[in-house]
Amino acid sequence: MSSAATQPIAPPDEAVHLGDHVVVLRDLRWSDWVRLTESKGHKRLPRMAYLDGVMELMSPSRHHERIKSYLGTLIETWCLEKGIDVVPLGSWTLESKDDEAGLEPDECYQLGEEERARPDVAIEVIRTSGSIDKLEIYRRLGVREVWFWHRGQMQIHLLRDEAYVQTDTSEAFPGIDPAQLVELCVEPTVSAAQRKLLAHLREA
Repeated sequence: MSSAATQPIAPPDEAVHLGDHVVVLRDLRWSDWVRLTESKGHKRLPRMAYLDGVMELMSPSRHHERIKSYLGTLIETWCLEKGIDVVPLGSWTLESKDDEAGLEPDECYQLGEEERARPDVAIEVIRTSGSIDKLEIYRRLGVREVWFWHRGQMQIHLLRDEAYVQTDTSEAFPGIDPAQLVELCVEPTVSAAQRKLLAHLREA
């Protein structure tokens, strides 16, 4: 690995944000990102993001993982009930050397059976303002819909002419209620959250 990866020009910034442990490395090269992702292999953690020479490594807290897992399960439950074919792709590593951008989402999805180079939807649990603009990474990668859970609220961003527009509704999952999903994340078990979601959908 180059000296930029093993001995960063600027020392790493380390912080614990509401239980999430975050390390930021600066003055890296794209080759450092490639080597670090390759050395990580199939390990789930840390979750990594890279933009213009800055890399963030995040070890999520229990609460972080709980929220992202609840959201993923509820979205998949909603799709099953609505007859929408969806492929969950978890923390699939997304990257572009030309755009100097890469990251591993908390969750991501493709609609339908056809494999594509990018997910249709990515989900991020944001517990504090980070050192990397993840929305800019997603913009460069061309992900058409990004959901951010932040402080108990959901923000949905739709890609329009190479820029994101924030909205309250999803195009990938038309009719889904993001606010309801957030509310269900406080249920004591994900099974209880699923039952409440299904009951609501079947009463509608």
